[in-house]
Amino acid sequence: MGALFPLARESVSRTTLPGSVRAPGAARTFVRTALTGRSAAEAFEPVALDERSIDDAVLLVSELVTNAVLHAGTRVEVVCRLQPGAATADEGDTMGQPDETPAPADPPRRPGIVVEVADLHPASTVYGGPETQRRGRGRGLQLIGALAEAWGVTYHRTRKAVWFRLDAERAVPESDAVPTSALGRELRFAETLAPVTPREQRDPTADWVDRGGPSFLAEASELLTGQLDENMVAALAGQLLVPRLADWCAVWLTTPGGGLQLARVWHSDEHRIGALRLSLERHPPPTGLGSAGTSWPWPGIADSQGGSAVCFPLIAHGRSHGALLIGRAGVPRMAEVVVRLSEDVARRVAQAVATARQYTRQATISRALQRRQLPMSLAHIPGVDSAIVYEPHGEGQTVGGDFYDLFPMGDRRWCFLLGDVQGSDPEAMSVTGLARHLVRLLAREGHGVESVLNRLNQALVEEDAEAAEIDGEQSRPRFLSLLYGELEPDPEGGSARCTLASAGHPLPLRLTTDGTVAPAASPQMLLGIDENPDFHADTLNLAPGETLLCVTDGVTERRNGVRQLDDDDGLSDILRNCVGLGAKAVAERVRRATYDFSPEPIDDDLAVLVLEAVPTVEPPRAP
Repeated sequence: MGALFPLARESVSRTTLPGSVRAPGAARTFVRTALTGRSAAEAFEPVALDERSIDDAVLLVSELVTNAVLHAGTRVEVVCRLQPGAATADEGDTMGQPDETPAPADPPRRPGIVVEVADLHPASTVYGGPETQRRGRGRGLQLIGALAEAWGVTYHRTRKAVWFRLDAERAVPESDAVPTSALGRELRFAETLAPVTPREQRDPTADWVDRGGPSFLAEASELLTGQLDENMVAALAGQLLVPRLADWCAVWLTTPGGGLQLARVWHSDEHRIGALRLSLERHPPPTGLGSAGTSWPWPGIADSQGGSAVCFPLIAHGRSHGALLIGRAGVPRMAEVVVRLSEDVARRVAQAVATARQYTRQATISRALQRRQLPMSLAHIPGVDSAIVYEPHGEGQTVGGDFYDLFPMGDRRWCFLLGDVQGSDPEAMSVTGLARHLVRLLAREGHGVESVLNRLNQALVEEDAEAAEIDGEQSRPRFLSLLYGELEPDPEGGSARCTLASAGHPLPLRLTTDGTVAPAASPQMLLGIDENPDFHADTLNLAPGETLLCVTDGVTERRNGVRQLDDDDGLSDILRNCVGLGAKAVAERVRRATYDFSPEPIDDDLAVLVLEAVPTVEPPRAP
């Protein structure tokens, strides 16, 4: 007698999962990947792996891992073996088995799938076996007994392993075909396992809850966690509950005025969503529902055979955030296990809504505060072209530690600044607002460049001293680098007189029309370090066509390995190639060069300010 199938090598995949609610989902993904990947195709070549066997393996490993996580509480080891068809008895059986587990059948054997789930609690009971059935405990292994060709439990000194084997190819009679959807398959398996009495048949959804409830609840928690939009939470709630636990679902959310607004309606038959919404909008649930599920009148839905409905309040942290209503058609009363599981889901939905609302409030406050940190617009300077590039590094922030401003001081004088506060946290942001508004106030009171820097330094030193008295060692000084200057354009000659000072800031660069690049100010100490500094200003005249480039250290200290962008006057080389470009083109070229300097993402705030004296264009003379 010849071999049943061509022999091929056995493929083995292993993984270790933490004993958490995410383990069943990770186990399902691992087994499906192992059975549909390249190694599976090579192991069973030329025999195709049966889709039904793959689905069964995914379902059963989910049950075993859920059982292990709930009752053993340790990490879980999952092994998936793809076993080729064995030779006939006279050729020998080369098929491997689970670790230290006897072969469950004699050769010859068809190609098969063996999955083993092991936990590190060898003394714990495997729930679902005969002894736990007698005590009224779980039903986990009944499903495995109904589907697997063979299964078993092996107790080792340090661990316990439960394994099962499925044929890779199984002929299914047409009359016994299994639904294609995962839910349909599980419900059919539930029906085959449910106890039947002469008077009534157990609700198949209740059986599904008994078997898959913990796994479903873990997946629901994982899906809802991290959602930061309350409307998305409401939408996910409907998709979670329909059609697994209900035929339709509705979510109301509380409004700022204390009322309820119907946020989401979901129905297994999408053609009935509109009628269901109209009916529910006419009869919303009252506020102040109790903490448990409440029976609810069946809504007047056209072409509906009636059923049962239960309403759950969405309460988190002692506050009501809305209500969740589910309905089952054709069922006079929902099974208690279905109601309990739905109530657990409602609690998780309430927590997710509360978290999303808290995030929205904080984001709104943050945006309102950040809008005050930067100018609403840049002033227009006659005879001077200006451009700004500003990109804060912090995720979700519109303002970071860098800041800028450009504002008028009468008809013929304008002030500009570019600063950088140490750090990028909310405290740094508060210093940003203080510095920018204080500079404007001092400038409009008539203080020149040197006086503005001295008085701003005094304010920072005093604030740090007051913070140290209040917070003690937890307080740390906030140093500030600032480039501040004044511009007086000459509308007739096309030049601009510039007075500026750099306090601990990257020096501004001046680009002349012949391509010469040189620093436009001398270096001085940071603001907020010394109580009595002596800042001084430098003066220059920007001729028509000349450019002043000001940047923060997000540009000059951009790294590529051990090198920085401004090493060996790198920024000067970039500016030297900008002769003839306008202010906006220069700012964009510097920004692009900063990004291109390294393949790594930008890890600091980025700010670029460009000022260019525009040549005067004489009007044409009359003939």
